[in-house]
Amino acid sequence: MQQQNKYKEDEIMSAMHITQTNFQQEVLESDKPVLLDFWASWCGPCRMVSPIIDEIAVEHPEIKVVKVNVDEQPGLAAQFRVMSIPSLFVMKNGKIVNQAMGARPKQQILSMVQ
Repeated sequence: MQQQNKYKEDEIMSAMHITQTNFQQEVLESDKPVLLDFWASWCGPCRMVSPIIDEIAVEHPEIKVVKVNVDEQPGLAAQFRVMSIPSLFVMKNGKIVNQAMGARPKQQILSMVQ
């Protein structure tokens, strides 16, 4: 029982999953800077970056941290011209202000947002 509650708590505090349906409201209309992580479950480097992205989501409430599964959201991946994953984008006021491809250490990812 204790383990199940902890899992639900961690899940709530991790990065939000974005779809074509909630993209406009959660990303384009966000009043906070948005860190987007384009990823796929089969991608090794994505699995390395994923816990870092979740940590940033928990530790930095001033940043909206979201994940886009490229296999489930090919339209969003095409819209951002994602050719390689993981791809990270920072958006402010609905516009891309920074981007990077490939796995990055936490400090490099945070420096993209500031």
